[in-house]
Amino acid sequence: MPLLLILLFIVVPIAELYVIIQVGQLIGVVPTLILLLADAVLGSLLLRHEGRSAWRRFNEALATRRFPGREVADGALIIVGGTLLLTPGFITDIFGLFLLLPPTRAISRRLLKRLTIGRFAVVGVSSGGFGPFGPPNGGTTRPSRDYDVEGTAEEVPPQGNGDRRLPRSDQG
Repeated sequence: MPLLLILLFIVVPIAELYVIIQVGQLIGVVPTLILLLADAVLGSLLLRHEGRSAWRRFNEALATRRFPGREVADGALIIVGGTLLLTPGFITDIFGLFLLLPPTRAISRRLLKRLTIGRFAVVGVSSGGFGPFGPPNGGTTRPSRDYDVEGTAEEVPPQGNGDRRLPRSDQG
């Protein structure tokens, strides 16, 4: 993990600066700056388009009571890709574009799945309840729970000193 952090915070910025300087020497300073600015603007437009699309697919999955695992992974990859595209530099832009475009994002999603499979365990306790998407087969049965409580509530007016206290019961 420390090696990854060193790579991210030291090696990548140095490589980015090197590439920017090389491109600047090749095409000039002003065209390089314009290219970086245009890249960020186009990246933000692509981020907005793909983000909306992923959000729509996520809501459709929830509406059809389907687990939105793919949509969540797409959303995370889009966020990372957009962040990389907005970061100044050509190397991060290439990786950001890779994560934002749907065909290459599918490759990234499969790679992410391979890297994470078996590393996480979902643990749950079932007390006859149903999952987050309701009962199976679209039924309307509610699970019974020991901790459901029926009760009433009333607003308590403030006392003379502005302190709110519960009313006293004189049943005793």
